[in-house]
Amino acid sequence: VPSGMKDPAVTDENGNEVDITIIRKPLERTYPVSTSVMDLLRELDVLKKVSFSPLEADDWSIEEVRRIMDGGRMLYAGKYRAPDYELLVAGGCDLAIENTMIYYDPEVMEKLKELGIPVIVETSSYEKDPLGRLEWIKLYGVLFGCLDEAEAFFDAEAARVEAIEGSSGSKKTVVFFSVSSTGMVSVRKSGDYMVKLIELAGGQYVPKAGGEDATSSMNMQMEDFYAAAKDADVMIYNSTIEEEPQGISSLTGMNELFSDFKAVKEGNVYCLRSGFFQNMTKMADLIEDMDKAFSKSPEEMKFLYKLE
Repeated sequence: VPSGMKDPAVTDENGNEVDITIIRKPLERTYPVSTSVMDLLRELDVLKKVSFSPLEADDWSIEEVRRIMDGGRMLYAGKYRAPDYELLVAGGCDLAIENTMIYYDPEVMEKLKELGIPVIVETSSYEKDPLGRLEWIKLYGVLFGCLDEAEAFFDAEAARVEAIEGSSGSKKTVVFFSVSSTGMVSVRKSGDYMVKLIELAGGQYVPKAGGEDATSSMNMQMEDFYAAAKDADVMIYNSTIEEEPQGISSLTGMNELFSDFKAVKEGNVYCLRSGFFQNMTKMADLIEDMDKAFSKSPEEMKFLYKLE
């Protein structure tokens, strides 16, 4: 609701008033509890309207956020399941942007509402298409009064993705994985958006796990992973959930079976940098990185690096 306007009354088909969440503009003291949202707000140049963070300064890979927090203009207000209610109320928080994890702690959402803080839950993680996730920037364009800028950014990124998709024809088989401390291998299911990114870059994802409509990840025994992925042309280690390996020797040190993988033998093993998932606006950059990796381009990459 724009400043100076009355709150709308919304009714159902029987004329009964419906309970709705009112978000009053302008927003000046936002609490984006969903960490992926922060990068979208950075892209829209509205971080000055963010007063509260769900992470400490050192936990951010977004340099602008670190700098603002170090300067004291953005305060750590706790993670989604344990926010600092007193700080939020005293600081005049005017909107909390949660992700779907809040559904595991619904009492937190109810408490925020009780304290007069509007809450919305962004469900971008449900999007099957990477550009579908990125398109959520338009919502924040509406909320913060910069829809034209949001649409222009999205259109430009969509054009970049389309250009890569149209030109790439590597069709290399690719596995995206990590290894836990217990030796289990975590892979993405076939319906996950990371798999879609690989396909947009011209790769063919293996192993086919969890069905086409499944999302997120699943664990495999090393022997099963070996059978499914040992002949993959390219391996990408996911360091966003496990510690980054320091080189091929680190990988083979996790399990000696890695020495027999085709990608390891041919030197086609890459690592995704740990901070990528805080950089929601950089999906086109990652697709370009993957395209370079699949074609063995010597150009510098932004989010992937080769394990030596």
